[in-house]
Amino acid sequence: MAPAIFSFTVQIVCLTLFSLSLLCTAFTSHDYSDALEKSILFFEGQRSGRLPPNQRLKWRGNSGLSDGSSYHVDLVGGYYDAGDNVKFGLPMAFTTTMLAWSVIEFGSSMQNQIENAKAAIRWGTDYLLKAATATPGTLYVQVGDPNMDHKCWERPEDMDTPRNVYKVSTQNPGSDVAAETAAALAAASIVFKESDPSYSAKLLQTAKEVFDFADRHRGSYSDSLNSVVCPFYCSYSGYQDELLWGASWIHRASQDNSYLSYIQSNGHTMGSDNDDYSFSWDDKRAGTKVLLSKDFLEKSTEQFQLYKSHADNYICSLIPGTSGFQAQYTPGGLLYKASESNLQYVTTTSFLLLTYAKYLSANGGVATCGTSTVTAESLIAHAKKQVDYILGDNPAKLSFMVGFGGRYPQHVHHRGSSVPSIHAHPDRITCNDGFHYLYSSSPNPNVLVGAIVGGPDSKDNFADDRNNYQQSEPATYINAPFVGALAFFSGKATAN
Repeated sequence: MAPAIFSFTVQIVCLTLFSLSLLCTAFTSHDYSDALEKSILFFEGQRSGRLPPNQRLKWRGNSGLSDGSSYHVDLVGGYYDAGDNVKFGLPMAFTTTMLAWSVIEFGSSMQNQIENAKAAIRWGTDYLLKAATATPGTLYVQVGDPNMDHKCWERPEDMDTPRNVYKVSTQNPGSDVAAETAAALAAASIVFKESDPSYSAKLLQTAKEVFDFADRHRGSYSDSLNSVVCPFYCSYSGYQDELLWGASWIHRASQDNSYLSYIQSNGHTMGSDNDDYSFSWDDKRAGTKVLLSKDFLEKSTEQFQLYKSHADNYICSLIPGTSGFQAQYTPGGLLYKASESNLQYVTTTSFLLLTYAKYLSANGGVATCGTSTVTAESLIAHAKKQVDYILGDNPAKLSFMVGFGGRYPQHVHHRGSSVPSIHAHPDRITCNDGFHYLYSSSPNPNVLVGAIVGGPDSKDNFADDRNNYQQSEPATYINAPFVGALAFFSGKATAN
């Protein structure tokens, strides 16, 4: 009995010291590595186009093989954003940027998952390159009519809804989606710089061209495309934040001083003076502040001191007890910002906390919150609580990542996952016949391994209900920043 008593005592001590130490943890480095592998595998379930021989999620099949053909362009490939069969350019580009940033900052901790992570990035950038280069003066930003797509419940392999193609151009601008595309291509160019220099050079050159298009022909894609992007992915924050974000990524990738000059000249009109407390596919301001603070911390680039100050303000807003604290948390300790797809904000926030902690610790810095300071270690501890909550350390003892842990959501709002696989049920399942599966109480027949769903409400309650898309729908942009966070902890955690 002695070993059991000792083990129990150690658990009690760990629980008592949890807030004081990162060494006592509910999850081991092996657990984080397992979650990392699954978080990347999820992207294979979102693939559009012709699947490669090494596809690991075997229940998926080819889809969207004629995308773009009626418009005489090749737009095959890319990702479905969430549980539907539309390829939305703005969230796809942001997803790609965040996957690339995850590898840039934490790729050294990804070990045997680095190639899978790079393959996930490349699936996005191959498509974005096509969308950006097919027609001069044009960026293709969407395939599929969302209003028609959402009237059907069918797996992507069967879809027969209109595959309309939507674009922004010099006459109908979309600076937000174009600048985000430029950011994605530039960030990815850093990832591939050593392993595939020619591909990297192509990514960076295209990023510069797309950014120039975004900057010269200013306007929001929401105004140009209206009901085909709104309310789905309306650019509520406007396009100024993406222009500054895109320029920042090209500067980081190229070290071209003209982009430094652009940031200096335009920052004040593009949000550098404003505090912002959210980071998402729509609003890039907090991410830009953290990204640019690196140059101030490392090189003392005076022009970027402002970004360090505002990055501090963002960080302070998240930390209870600081003068700038204003975030909302659930009783169980989860950051809470929205009733719909809240975990997207948790994963982006966790990523920024860890990235900023990395920048601070590499340069002996701290975050300044009024008269107090917050250390890199505190940021890591705060991020860890959010990551662990998602993985199952929460009041419900439920993992919000499908396929991870003993209990996870079974009724995910996702067409391909909820309808029988084309391999198990080769006959077509039509638009309306699919709704039988949407309303079924049975678990999804195809496990969308690694998918992070929308998450619980403000009281930590979660309905494992396919109809409740606000809580049960996964999305690529929820997972992408989480890849970096999991990589960090898989490299740092100490096994129990």
